[in-house]
Amino acid sequence: MLGFLAPLWLLAGAAAAVPLLIHLLRRRIGTRVNFPAVRYLLRAEREHSRKLRLRNLLLMLLRVAAVLLLALAAARPVLRMAGSGHAPTALAVVLDNSLSSSAVVSGRPVLEGLKARAREVARRAASDDRLWLVTADGRVHGGSAGAVRAEIDRVEPLAGAGNPARALTRATSLVRQAGQPEREVALITDAQATSWRAPLSIGDTRVRAYAPAGPPPPNRGVADAAAIPSRWTPRGAVRARVSTPDSATYRISLEGRTLARGTASRDEEITVRAAPSERGWTGGAVELEPDELRGDDARYFAVWLGPPPAVAVHPALGPFARSAVDALVEAGRITLGGDIALVPADEATRLPALLVAPADPVRLGAANRALERLGVPWRLGALRRGESPVRGERLVGVSASVRYVLGRRAGAAADTLATAGGDAWIVRGPNYVLIASALTPDATTLPVRAPFVPWLDDVVSQALAGGSGPILTATPGATLPRPAGADALELAGGTRSPISGDTVFAPERAGAYFFARGSQRVGALVVNPEPEESALDRLSPTALAALLRGRDVRVLADTAALSAAVFASAPRRPVVLPLLVIALATLVTESVIAGGTRGRAT
Repeated sequence: MLGFLAPLWLLAGAAAAVPLLIHLLRRRIGTRVNFPAVRYLLRAEREHSRKLRLRNLLLMLLRVAAVLLLALAAARPVLRMAGSGHAPTALAVVLDNSLSSSAVVSGRPVLEGLKARAREVARRAASDDRLWLVTADGRVHGGSAGAVRAEIDRVEPLAGAGNPARALTRATSLVRQAGQPEREVALITDAQATSWRAPLSIGDTRVRAYAPAGPPPPNRGVADAAAIPSRWTPRGAVRARVSTPDSATYRISLEGRTLARGTASRDEEITVRAAPSERGWTGGAVELEPDELRGDDARYFAVWLGPPPAVAVHPALGPFARSAVDALVEAGRITLGGDIALVPADEATRLPALLVAPADPVRLGAANRALERLGVPWRLGALRRGESPVRGERLVGVSASVRYVLGRRAGAAADTLATAGGDAWIVRGPNYVLIASALTPDATTLPVRAPFVPWLDDVVSQALAGGSGPILTATPGATLPRPAGADALELAGGTRSPISGDTVFAPERAGAYFFARGSQRVGALVVNPEPEESALDRLSPTALAALLRGRDVRVLADTAALSAAVFASAPRRPVVLPLLVIALATLVTESVIAGGTRGRAT
């Protein structure tokens, strides 16, 4: 098959009309008058004219052919030669090693079959090809065919979903920038439906995909697990949900010790109450009996265990704060004592404390001096009046009508828990929470709204109680913001990984991990796979092909067909030189014929 690298030059072929036009203009057109004296020459003239017409026609054809050949050569034609290997190709192999690929079918993990197909594709590469391996977590390995096969052998299933669609997009970008004559992507996936939800634009890159035929294995998994609330004092509950087609036997453990066992039916929510003897930050798990997909048979949670925090309420906070504290005491969530102070900022003398802006603006200077003595990096600034909606967790429907603008010292670590009018309104740092309004109905609706009591419970138990801190949830390998005050992440076995910068990278394996400051745990990081990975339903090759929007996409369910479809481009041979040689020969022939004609005319 013939192709052109610069097809616009084919327009130059229109110049072939020039010699044709000249030939037509040179034809003799006029009135012929026969003289009796020359009638004996007519026969000789007719024979000579026939020869001249043939020569002129031949010259015209040679000149037209020369122009066309030069135009074709300028368009840089290439000819695909079948049966002689394949053209130099940039190939990226996308290997879907998401959690679902670790499912066992017929006694063998699905990923092992996918790796075998990936190795077969890489084995067909030639020395002038460029190869990459892209896995579902976005990692890229490039090199020779042998190096890529070695990387395929080392691929392990992820503990989460990864992102096969993003890996495919990255692979197409790699091959487009490679500068090879041919660009191709081999996608090898288990075609899990939850991984391929939306159409994906491939462009002009050739894609050959493998999707296994046949139904997926049956599966049970833990879809959700959490400690309710996140701080037990010391009573609490574990809430879980199991994804199962029928029923499943579960076990709930805390630090390896069994809290409960039972059987859950389909879509049933499990709630187990407990009052364990452990204290401090503790990790637990909800587990099922092993099945074909082991990676979702356990789901982890974290909880802080300890006595109820003892709270002292300053009388200046008013009756609403006192009523909320009494309700929490009655529920057993807190006790009255001197561990945590609920106090106006201008009266504060110690931490931990919930600090509230003074009701009287005259006390603003005293409040800022107290904040400075306590080492709180925030200051109360200009007074703002006018109702502003509050945005923050558990604060739906709350507004602030009298508030101070909060300013933070440069470089200080702190979290903003709520905003009002676009400004920080409630902020949190080590051992303190600061509210930029007084807890009075004329300053904010917070103390008279239903969310106030559960919000106060969260602040006291999670932000201010000794040893407490945030619980962050993430998928394996995710990036999340660094909690205020944390300087290390405690990994499995008690080893600690220092934290630098403003972000934290979640471990690659599921589990309960803990943030630390010095020798103390100050929060938890719970890493679990996406619940969707438990759904092993597959797309058919036709359905997957419909989602991959591109000029040349084929999805195959047969290994031999995949091997034959990859590297199927015949090599392209340039034919510029032969065309130039033929054009030169044509011009030489035209010159010889034209010269002979002129000589005879002389």
